[in-house]
Amino acid sequence: MTTRRGWIGVDLDGTFAHYDRWRGAAHIGAPIPVMATRVKSWLAEGRTVKIFTARVAVDPSERDEVVGHIHKWLATNGFPLLDVTCCKDFDMVELWDDRAVQVIANTGMRADGKG
Repeated sequence: MTTRRGWIGVDLDGTFAHYDRWRGAAHIGAPIPVMATRVKSWLAEGRTVKIFTARVAVDPSERDEVVGHIHKWLATNGFPLLDVTCCKDFDMVELWDDRAVQVIANTGMRADGKG
């Protein structure tokens, strides 16, 4: 199986895991079933998936601990240990996020036509 070029970013809180309020770095909500199935499907296809979260936009001395909590959550819920980032790069091909608004490239216009 070959891996497609590029990676898919999946936001953690509110997209991949249930989120209702901040309870500390060690608390991550239950997987959201639809998204969990989607991520497993991408992984089965050989796609590269990364957790995209502001949780790791912390002091570097705290980052390993936060990533550890996320890796524990992944393992507990039957997922491989995915890369965790808060940075986009030119290889990111999609971002799944509960706060993003898609814009048509080079226009500044919303893709959903709302303004």
